[in-house]
Amino acid sequence: MSAPELKLDSLQSGPVSWGERLRRYALLVRLNRPIGILLLLWPTLWALWMAGEGRPSWGVVLVFICGVTLMRSAGCAINDFADRHIDGRVERTKLRPIAAGLVSPKEALGVFAVLSLSAFALLFFLNHETKALSLVALLLAAVYPFMKRYTHLPQVVLGAAFGWAVPMAFMAIQQQLPLVSWVLFTATLLWALIYDTQYAMVDREDDLKIGVKSTAILFGRHDLLIIGLLQLLMLGLLGLAGAMAGRGWIFFLGVVAGAGFFVYQQWITRDREPKACFEAFLNNNNFGLVVFVGLLLDYLLLG
Repeated sequence: MSAPELKLDSLQSGPVSWGERLRRYALLVRLNRPIGILLLLWPTLWALWMAGEGRPSWGVVLVFICGVTLMRSAGCAINDFADRHIDGRVERTKLRPIAAGLVSPKEALGVFAVLSLSAFALLFFLNHETKALSLVALLLAAVYPFMKRYTHLPQVVLGAAFGWAVPMAFMAIQQQLPLVSWVLFTATLLWALIYDTQYAMVDREDDLKIGVKSTAILFGRHDLLIIGLLQLLMLGLLGLAGAMAGRGWIFFLGVVAGAGFFVYQQWITRDREPKACFEAFLNNNNFGLVVFVGLLLDYLLLG
């Protein structure tokens, strides 16, 4: 019997209070590690401000912030369910709630369902077209965790899932999907491909042993070069989106500052040490923040 099974048996030997159960659910959805929420939030805010021309409805902004939090949390629950036979074999993930026996797979599915339904309920405040687009977001969030078994490009599916908030934001505010929305969507998809490849580089050796696929494995020794090219392309698309939205020099200064963070990420991952790769992944939060601050100040100061 494996260690996780022993731990699960010991937990099942006595009742668990609701307070403790909720604490375990919070760990399941990574509320103690909000980086995933932030990486999904920044491009959502970029899209809301561009779609609203600097003045998005605060009600819509609140709905999207709550939706981002709920759907990212739901994604963590379904991801751990999908990886329940894998996490225990990877050093970094072996203490995740399901692998450690703190939460059952059935409970994880229940958490995913409740959070997804809660996010869907928020759509009551948005138009019907946005509600229709949300079905694509739910599908992408549900299938992404299983993609690593079938393709070396699960990060592309994650990028589509994270980026789908962009067309939803434009539809919610403008009731249309202009070309700029798809440029910004593509930039967001590439960004997720960048930082999730850095994240996958942390587990590359374990993933190779257990047969899990990722872009980190696919790119191999060319990983940093390909990430660098993707970073350049992403910056170009972000700049193009800003130009199409009529943004000024402050926004582009924010993009240039973001490029500095990309250079930093390349530098610290030059030796491909897992700890440095994880630091580079986390550093993307700074990139998203500085681009949004540039966009916000551009609208406030330049109109």
